[in-house]
This record gives sequence, structure tokens and C-alpha cells, in this order.
Amino acid sequence: MNDPGAPRNVRRRLTHVDRSGRPRMVDVSAKPPTVRRAMAEAEVSVAQDTLSLVIDGDVPKGDVFTVAELAGVMGGKRTSDLIPLCHPIPLTDLVVEVTPDRAASTLRVRATAATIAQTGVEMEALTAASVAALTVYDMLKGVDRGAEIRHIRLLEKSGGASGEWHRPAGPAGPEPAGGGRLPPGTRGPRRTVRRDAR
Repeated sequence: MNDPGAPRNVRRRLTHVDRSGRPRMVDVSAKPPTVRRAMAEAEVSVAQDTLSLVIDGDVPKGDVFTVAELAGVMGGKRTSDLIPLCHPIPLTDLVVEVTPDRAASTLRVRATAATIAQTGVEMEALTAASVAALTVYDMLKGVDRGAEIRHIRLLEKSGGASGEWHRPAGPAGPEPAGGGRLPPGTRGPRRTVRRDAR
């Protein structure tokens, strides 16, 4: 949150706030459209028994993978309706993937968004990951009240004046031990929902 009483030089650094402290959309009219991409993730921590239900397709509310991935795509496309100062931008691609990780007892959500526009798609990727994770929680809350959404974060972005950025690898980095994938032959193949946004 910005403090309207903060020194002017501090307020100037916040591009969504004008000099008097009022919120505003950033004027991007002078920027050239460029190819931009962003990837974000979220994790839903669940009990091992719950994870088995998801992998085996035995959740009472249905196929968690398909429903959550589709919800993430729908949510990402509505980002400017949900976040007040986001620009409505034309998405050229939006992919959401939910992957079970038995070792960590989590469902990892990854969302990748792309556009050719004057501003980036970090918020679209983050919104898609968040909505997918919330959908996972909604579908599992009846069987696992202790499910927990964690680590909603940007993993990487490219394009625009600031160029490329990647979250540093390591214990808190983007790839968990084992890559978040099930061992070969394990039930529950990953599903990916991909939609062109219009």
C-alpha cells in the first residue's frame, strides 16, 4: 500500500500512483507493442490420501485437473476486470497446467501467458495460477479442510523495456526436487488446457 503522506520522491517510484498519491493506470500509449511472456505458479498442499483421490479421479466433485486448468484460463482472461489498475490486453496464448507431486504432497499449478502488446502479462499469469489454485481448493475442501494454497509467485517474464527476469533457482526456486512429476507408470497423467484468448 502506498502512503499518500510519504515523501514525494518515494511516491514517484510507484507507477500506479500519481504525485498526489492518487491511484492511476500507467499510460503506455507511447510504448511500442512487443512480444511478452510470463510464467507464474501456485501450490496447493494436501494430505496424501487427498492427493491419491485427485490422481485416481475419485474426487466427488469431478476431475480436478481439467476443471482447475480451465478455470485458470478463464480467470487469466478476466484479469483486468479483477485487478483495478491492470490494462485489458489481448492474450495470444494462455496455458495452465496442474501437476501432482507425491513427494511434497502438493498440486503444483503453472500458468504461462503471452501477448504482443504495450505492457506485460505478469498479472495475467499470476491471476490464472491463483484462480486455478482456488478451484483446486474448492473441489477438495469437502474432503480435506486442511488444504492450503502456498507460494503464488512469478517465475519468469520476458519482453518490454526491462527484458528478461527469472526467479533464482534453489530451495525456493521454480523447480522442485523431481520436477514435480509423477514417476513413469503412475496413474494420473498431467492435462494441459490451452486457449486462444479473443
